[in-house]
Amino acid sequence: MEGFCFARCRFTRLMVVMQLVMGVFVICISMASLHRFYTHHSFLPGLDDDPARCAGFHTVDAGDGGYNGFDIRALADRVDDVLVQLAELQDKLEATALKIGKKARKHRARRQQENMTMPEFRRFLEDEVIHPLYSAHIALRLIRLPRPDPDGGEGGGAAVDPLVNFFTAEETRKYVTAKGNREGLPSVYGTNRTYGTIGHACVLMRRELDEYMSYDVGARCPDDWDLGQRLMLGGCDPLPRRRCLAPASKLFGAPLPINQSLWALPDDGNVRWSRYHCRGYKCLSARNPRRGYDRCVGCFDMDRERRRWVAAPNATATPAASTLADFLIDEVLAVKPGEVRVGLDVSVGTGSFAARMRERGVTVVTTALNVGAPFAETVALRGLVPLYATLSQRLPLFDNTMDLVHTAGFFDGWVDLQLLDFVLFDWDRVLRPGGLLWVDKFACARKDLDDYMYMFLQFRYKKHRWVVSFKSKDEVYLSALLEKPPRS
Repeated sequence: MEGFCFARCRFTRLMVVMQLVMGVFVICISMASLHRFYTHHSFLPGLDDDPARCAGFHTVDAGDGGYNGFDIRALADRVDDVLVQLAELQDKLEATALKIGKKARKHRARRQQENMTMPEFRRFLEDEVIHPLYSAHIALRLIRLPRPDPDGGEGGGAAVDPLVNFFTAEETRKYVTAKGNREGLPSVYGTNRTYGTIGHACVLMRRELDEYMSYDVGARCPDDWDLGQRLMLGGCDPLPRRRCLAPASKLFGAPLPINQSLWALPDDGNVRWSRYHCRGYKCLSARNPRRGYDRCVGCFDMDRERRRWVAAPNATATPAASTLADFLIDEVLAVKPGEVRVGLDVSVGTGSFAARMRERGVTVVTTALNVGAPFAETVALRGLVPLYATLSQRLPLFDNTMDLVHTAGFFDGWVDLQLLDFVLFDWDRVLRPGGLLWVDKFACARKDLDDYMYMFLQFRYKKHRWVVSFKSKDEVYLSALLEKPPRS
């Protein structure tokens, strides 16, 4: 009986002490926040008329040790997160103490004894007390204050890592923090520090990014590539996940030789199907109405794909091009004999255009996103190069390097004119002087044709071919082969 009383009393005293510590901690942080609030003369008249006074709530004055522009709001959000964790822990401890008190009175009335074993007590402390306190402790330690710029930056201000106090996931915060060179040595690029790049839209997708970045460093990455792609399509690009091991299919086998892989579907075992509607290439057939995607219908049918952009096998047969808007690869290459060597294909597909160009000694990189089907994996398994990129990303290619840019079935009539303008200027940047822009059956409404035609004509490219044909009563196709002029 004395042992039971001793254990129960010790536990009750521990609960009381923990509640007192939590209460004192919360009071201290609250007083610090109120001090900051009142030092800015919050409720004094004329506050709304003084923008500089309002700005003081979110930034630090330039004279405060060179901390000009430091984001106080982000710091306050971080402190609020810690306060919420501590309040939740205090509530849990109070509820546990109340529950134990009720059980003790109940068992005392029944003259029963209940004792918590040491392993149970240890498990309770680790799960319900130590772990929450550790999380709050880490959150406070991760608050980054600006530090004097060792390089003597402009105005002698402090070096503040962008967004470092905004994100919750520790791995994201480590990623956006500047990495200074060891012993102050310049890098191979001549810089003194390296920043991890991140898209500004990540701020709007903070919850999704924190979920995406909550992984064990050095361990196997979670199988959530679809979450990463959703972040990319939302403008949170490039993705900051770097330090985990990408999982592969458990049935992954050796790919086919290059002389067989170009026009053969890969083995189902080489693709992770867990995030797709289908579980195999047979399901992706155009004849299956529940294939899980609605773009590029039929592009997993290799027999159909082999007939695109080429003439029929014999001269008397009808060419594969069924309309005037269908150009043949050999006709396009004949415009610049021997000059087209490297190119970019911006399309929705499985890399068939790149495969055709490879047969003619031209290296083409294909953009590919897995929108409902494994497009990127299929391109790679066919022995071609997929570029996993979105429209929001500037092409990772240097200026004047591509001989050819080809686009088919990608934009159509949904694209905003300003977005198309950004994309076309980027294509113009990577095309070399004399390079070819092949617009392959751009589909749009007849009423919008003039607007889209202007977007392509504004660059004053030389027109080798320009065809407009009907797709339906209200829609048209625009196909063009344009040559970039020299700009020296």
